[in-house]
Amino acid sequence: MSKIQQKINIENRRAGFDYSFIEKYVAGLVLTGTEIKSIRQGKAALVDSYCYFSKGELWIKNMHIAEYTEGTHYNHEPNRERKLLLNHSEMVKLQKKLKDQGLTIVPIRLFTSESGYAKLEIALAKGKKQFDKREDIKKRDVEREMKRKF
Repeated sequence: MSKIQQKINIENRRAGFDYSFIEKYVAGLVLTGTEIKSIRQGKAALVDSYCYFSKGELWIKNMHIAEYTEGTHYNHEPNRERKLLLNHSEMVKLQKKLKDQGLTIVPIRLFTSESGYAKLEIALAKGKKQFDKREDIKKRDVEREMKRKF
């Protein structure tokens, strides 16, 4: 079996600006054939997507995977809800922590593993307030200035 050489790394940069991450997890995705082909071409977006629990299963909503250009009538729907695969213990842990007020699960990054499977890095996160965002911008600017001096 040949290894897939092309590495895909699609990030949700907005999530780091809007949320502070508490814990990170790596989850598998249940995809169709045309979806994985489109992801390998790098045609996916995580902007405005989020994860939720339904009937004990973890799902991702609003993750956009563009239709595969050479797909036939079997092509997928770009914004459909997709099931995430985690260990049972991780799912129970996440469900318990989600009951805390103000916590949510956001996707951070979509990538392919060494064996070619699509994986999604998700984080248990708490929303930042406006003053928290300003603090982060100040810290970033100070670090940038320090790097310039040295």
